[in-house]
Amino acid sequence: MGIHRRKSLVLAGDIGGTKTNLGLFSKGKTRPRLERMESFSSRDASNLESIITRFMDRQDQQITSACFGIAGPIVKGRSKITNLSWVISKDRIKRYFKWRRVRLINDLTATALSVPLLRREEMYFLNETRKGRAQNLALIAPGTGLGQALLVYNKGRYIPIASEGGHVDFSPGNEEEVDLWRYMHGRFGHVSIERVLSGSGLYHIYSWLKASGKYKEIPSLTKMIHEMDPAKAITQAALSHKSPICRKALNVFISILGAVSGNLVLTGMATGGVYLGGGIPPKILSAIREGRFMKAFADKGRFKDLLEKIPVRVILNDKAALLGAAHCAIEKLEF
Repeated sequence: MGIHRRKSLVLAGDIGGTKTNLGLFSKGKTRPRLERMESFSSRDASNLESIITRFMDRQDQQITSACFGIAGPIVKGRSKITNLSWVISKDRIKRYFKWRRVRLINDLTATALSVPLLRREEMYFLNETRKGRAQNLALIAPGTGLGQALLVYNKGRYIPIASEGGHVDFSPGNEEEVDLWRYMHGRFGHVSIERVLSGSGLYHIYSWLKASGKYKEIPSLTKMIHEMDPAKAITQAALSHKSPICRKALNVFISILGAVSGNLVLTGMATGGVYLGGGIPPKILSAIREGRFMKAFADKGRFKDLLEKIPVRVILNDKAALLGAAHCAIEKLEF
């Protein structure tokens, strides 16, 4: 789509361990309007500046501000991406590109900022419970890693609370998951939730099942796992019902995702609803809809009745983090 030269534009970025999305946005009536976007392989670049340079070399626009959602903690304007070797510095980007205003925010903060802006068709409703007004919201996003965030309602607006909750301890919920924990502990020592609920986590679950000796791996699946992204191969085999071990791995993954989502709701008293973001949930939506997720989500003993009333939504807009970063850049949000 074309860009009018007189528009005031902001640069937004969603910076992850696998890919980097950059977009130019203008101020729309109800939310930022995307003017142009490109995706880049993060692993093929030495730093963020080189990717921004490639993107901006194709533009002829004046940038008023920039905001980047980073898959890692932000400390004093710097971030080390959890699943990449980059160190990103706000001050270095400002000097390099001579931009006056640059913000670095956690990628889940960026996605959280998009939640109030999402349209109904950009979400899948796992239940029809209505979202309450003036109530906290929760966000959990499995992808390359696992992100968690809260949206705390205060004085008429939602304030995003970033976290590194994906790295807290994985807590098994039944004997089967205890066995999974033992397997993971033997391999990694500390077993975080991200070790289980991520793309690599799905492969770890599959490897645990394979090591149990209860399942046979068909040769074609072995080939797929070695030739493509293992999580993608496992997901495809599971959703096509061609592999019992892959189907079981995906079912275990979904149950744990439901339990962890329920934990996050209780931790933040997110009675306004929980949103599933990240790259994985939309890809396995047909399996999530089967009910295993919601059963584990509400299985909280004395708080089961409360959890059953919580709205649960899957974010279908794969550019939600980019939208949230643009919103931050345009509105000059401070939190």
